[in-house]
Amino acid sequence: MLASLTYLQAILMGLLQGVTELFPVSSLGHSVLIPALFGWHNLVNGQSQSESFFLAFIVGLHVGTAVGLIVYYRKTWAILFRGLFTQLGRTRDEGIGSLWALRSERMDPNYRLLFLLVVGTIPVGIIGLALEHKLRVLFAKPLAAAIFLTINGVILLVGEQLRRRSKGRHIAHRQLETMSATNALFVGSAQILALFAGISRSGAAMVAGLLDGLDHEDAANFSFLLATPVILLAGLYKIPDLFGTLGSGVRMQTLVGALFAMGAAFISVRFLTKWFTTKTLIPFGIYSLVVGLACVVRFA
Repeated sequence: MLASLTYLQAILMGLLQGVTELFPVSSLGHSVLIPALFGWHNLVNGQSQSESFFLAFIVGLHVGTAVGLIVYYRKTWAILFRGLFTQLGRTRDEGIGSLWALRSERMDPNYRLLFLLVVGTIPVGIIGLALEHKLRVLFAKPLAAAIFLTINGVILLVGEQLRRRSKGRHIAHRQLETMSATNALFVGSAQILALFAGISRSGAAMVAGLLDGLDHEDAANFSFLLATPVILLAGLYKIPDLFGTLGSGVRMQTLVGALFAMGAAFISVRFLTKWFTTKTLIPFGIYSLVVGLACVVRFA
């Protein structure tokens, strides 16, 4: 189809992507719902097509979002990779097994967290490669996105309720420093739900982290760090589409949108890391439930 994307649409969609990717309300769901609500038929028509300029544009926004996350967590990532080199140095004395002996007192704690992040990204990476495109084409429709956004609200609210009950039973609080590879796999696997337009990647991972015993601050930081390589690699994998025929006529708009997504992601993650030091997922669950149900009525 003929590419048609205004700079205003690119800017608004970039801001939307950068905010809703980190706020636990689903960026993919909003990228489906907002064009439909605004009557942007040029974007709506391209959402559920197997190949279209709109999908190539969204890929560019994801790359911008990932860059915003990397900039915010740049010091953290630098520390984690320094831990990797420290641990590699220890393998000369202790053998290759020291790279995954998580219970070893000799394991560098920063490398340990990096290792857990890698483990956590494996499930969504594999499933995403196999099903992401098919699920996007199948469910990238306003009514489906509205239904899944409603489900997202239920997940967040039920997750908070279960977390409160576990605190009431005095279940031990888990720190990131004591997280096992199995726990990281569980939290990372929750991101698979975000392949359905309307369910939040960060929200699903945070709920899994809370159910695993993390507090809100640790669950948020772990989910944001987990999301960074997933978003970046998924974007880079599909970025060649922008340099082919699908990108014709929208490359500059995509660049502008990606820059706004980067800035919005940086501001959003800075806000949310402070928010979750004292607050919960409940407001985002209520938002998802109310907006999701309203959109179900609108598009039914």
